[in-house]
Amino acid sequence: MSIAKADVVIIGAGAVGVALSRELSRFALDILVVDRLNDVGGDASKSNSAIIHTGFDAPPGSLESAMVVHANPMYDRLCCELDVPFQRVGAILVAVTEEEEAELPHILAKARANHVYDVTPFTPKQIHELEPAVAPNVRGGLYIPRESIIDPFTLVVAQAENAAANGVEFLRNSEVVGLKYTDGGFNIETTQGAIQARCVVNAAGLFTDAISAFLDIRDFRVHPRRGQYHILDRAAPLGVQHIILPVPTKISKGKLLTPSVHGNWLIGATAEDLENKSSHNTTAEGLEEVVQDVRKLVPAVTTEFAIAQYVGLRPARTPDGYHFRTFAQFPGYLELSGIRSTGISASLAIARYACGKLMEMGILSFPLKENFIARREGIPCFRDAENERREELIQQDPRYAHIVCRCETVTEAEIVQAIHRTPGARDLDGIKRRVRAGLGRCQAGFCGMRIPQILSRELNISMKQVTKKGNGSELFIGHTKSLRETR
Repeated sequence: MSIAKADVVIIGAGAVGVALSRELSRFALDILVVDRLNDVGGDASKSNSAIIHTGFDAPPGSLESAMVVHANPMYDRLCCELDVPFQRVGAILVAVTEEEEAELPHILAKARANHVYDVTPFTPKQIHELEPAVAPNVRGGLYIPRESIIDPFTLVVAQAENAAANGVEFLRNSEVVGLKYTDGGFNIETTQGAIQARCVVNAAGLFTDAISAFLDIRDFRVHPRRGQYHILDRAAPLGVQHIILPVPTKISKGKLLTPSVHGNWLIGATAEDLENKSSHNTTAEGLEEVVQDVRKLVPAVTTEFAIAQYVGLRPARTPDGYHFRTFAQFPGYLELSGIRSTGISASLAIARYACGKLMEMGILSFPLKENFIARREGIPCFRDAENERREELIQQDPRYAHIVCRCETVTEAEIVQAIHRTPGARDLDGIKRRVRAGLGRCQAGFCGMRIPQILSRELNISMKQVTKKGNGSELFIGHTKSLRETR
């Protein structure tokens, strides 16, 4: 078996790993991103609150504070360049008890310590003028105008596509099972073969401790912190325009209500420490806890309009906090760990920070590539297009006239494009994350049988090979008529 070679291997294709791959693609380097999963997006990066935070409530003076605060203004340009849905809707943090009201001056002081100076104290009257649906017993709050919402799926996919256009390679379904340092580089063993690299960046999220352990670095551990969410349908009569935040706790930002860039709402999340890094199951107790707590902020919230539930696993580190480390005994190794609930928000700044570390190690050097491609065009969305634009799309590709997902008005043309981009969708979840097919009210009740047929046809695989989310999640075992009852 041949051995792949690269200047830089990034382990982990979540928000941080993919953002770093795009930044590194500005340089004349051979870059390879390796991930154990079937798609980019990682664990936490595809299951979160879809919010870009300002860092107003981060620990002052911390590395996390610096990364989140500096990353926030970077999103306007990046989302314009890469055609990523992004809205600066603003947030209102509300206090509904006397104890929470007493915390508001401390949170405001923390915001100022973090240099987030546009946070403004609000009276109950001011809150209700902006958001009448907020609880009538609200005692006060803070207005944070630059808290924003984003499509986290598109954010990661768009950066990956742009990185690929600039020469980055992605190796999916490839778990790292060994890592050794040799003079002048690293030998990486994966389930798809061996790789030699000058530099390794460990951005493996929940598994950063396991990767570092291959080098006998064992001074920290990472465990999953489960967050459970409800997705509410667009038809839910909430009328909320801003992110509604609770007063945060010591371990969590609390349970919030946020609009999405696609017109529906998210409520969540819990903060439950687990040991199993693959436990993505929801619980009745956790989901009910979400509803009860968010109702204290917005009483109109109800599960009547819930169309789906999901779990995000945040990589909680012990010792806590962001830790970006290099090691004298392993030149060329960069470890990025402890990136928990603010990973999406901070990812752009973390990528720049990591580039600086690689420059210090002599991995990067100027000049930049002259042919760097800065822009990426998204897949034209039939649902959001005006009638005239829809006619144009159908003329360009008749498959735009074939609606596959009724709830989200997703066409066959959009699904085919999602498959054939690089890195493209290889399963149902990959299609869902790129073009929203299956994310609507019926949760793939209608399109769930049509999309596998398209995947089978476009990837030239049998229906038995079509999966929901990679190996082990095959959807079909054979033709119904060929099955025989066993006795």
